[in-house]
Amino acid sequence: MSSVQATKPELPREEKAIIESVTTLLGDKAKLGYARLNRIKFSVEASNLIEVVRFARDNLHFDHCTNVTGTDFPKENQIQVDYHFGSIDGQGLRRIILTISCKIPSADPKIPSLINEYPSADLHERETAEMLGVVFVGHPNLSRLLLPEDWEDIPPLLKKYRLPGRLEGE
Repeated sequence: MSSVQATKPELPREEKAIIESVTTLLGDKAKLGYARLNRIKFSVEASNLIEVVRFARDNLHFDHCTNVTGTDFPKENQIQVDYHFGSIDGQGLRRIILTISCKIPSADPKIPSLINEYPSADLHERETAEMLGVVFVGHPNLSRLLLPEDWEDIPPLLKKYRLPGRLEGE
């Protein structure tokens, strides 16, 4: 009886070139999380975030931030912020989404704002700030965006948030 091993398809040259550029020129500042067709993810420390996204913009031609997402990991005492970038003008890059991911401590959830590098990050950073309590240092306007003006509870996307009137475990 022979076992059939599934083989992963080889990545297209554009994905390979992005990975090679980042790992060669940025070294340990960006660690490859995964690479597959149309999707590449790098993890970075908050202290390297600006340098890595400038590299993605200026050298790799990822010219806009499509969204910013955040995830609370209470068991790790961390919040993960994921920036997703796309390219309109980059030759052969329109199909690729580049994710730059950064974990920050939940006790002090601060991360540099990317608004000066990518103005399109504005509303996404505001939403992530409001919903998870992340402070985007340098953002000029982290004012209320989605929640009611009289909201006084913790950010609602933190895992420890409980809907009013619900019993524990519901």
